[in-house]
Amino acid sequence: HCRKSVAGYNLTNLFVGSEGTLGVITGLTLKLHPIPESFLAVVCSFPSIKTATETTIQTLQSCVPVTKIELLDQMSMKASHLYHKSDLPIAPTLFVEFNGSKSDIEKQSILFKDIAEANGCTFFKSTSNIEERNKLWKARHEMYYACLALKPNCSAVTTDVCVPISKLTDIVLWSQEQLEKMNILGPIVGHVGDGNFHILALIPEKEDKKRVVEFANQLSERCALSLGGTCTGEHGIGIGKKHLLMRHSFN
Repeated sequence: HCRKSVAGYNLTNLFVGSEGTLGVITGLTLKLHPIPESFLAVVCSFPSIKTATETTIQTLQSCVPVTKIELLDQMSMKASHLYHKSDLPIAPTLFVEFNGSKSDIEKQSILFKDIAEANGCTFFKSTSNIEERNKLWKARHEMYYACLALKPNCSAVTTDVCVPISKLTDIVLWSQEQLEKMNILGPIVGHVGDGNFHILALIPEKEDKKRVVEFANQLSERCALSLGGTCTGEHGIGIGKKHLLMRHSFN
């Protein structure tokens, strides 16, 4: 199953009071987690998006405890390079973070690096310095604006889906091929540790969005119906995907 979905009502967790009204929470018991002793931020690049997603899948299936694992495809990295002169390679890139004790982090990062290198990793950089970490993650945090700057006078139409981790490579490769086939410029950015990714389709402001809507529908149906995923992991249904909700709910 996919790790998250915002398609439809979360009925099992809806809190209902008397006479069918929503209940009022009067008290909460919280479980607090201590601030991690240390962290390690890692950025690594790959020769293809397939090797990047395979690294993600193998890392998670090996139970390496990563705190964050994000993907930027080659087009996204190009946008980042143009937007704020990033010195990171223009190649599919994973942004990863580990939290915990120094000894645990060292073991985790070694395991991850072994997996990355086995998949042909071409660039690997890590840091436990907060300023250097923020600089490394800048490419990810500013991605939306970087993508807009990639093609001036265009607007971004975004869509997202979520699939089981094992299906991540399949759907990302399909998405890239379909975007190229439909002549849509669409950087791919993903919270791939959850199997969730976003596509920012850039189209001229005066152009009809029909092509993008068609692509989003194909992507959603392929995820929701063919790969055991969901038509939206974060964005929600809205108007654009409401026709998929019934099919998704009964899948």
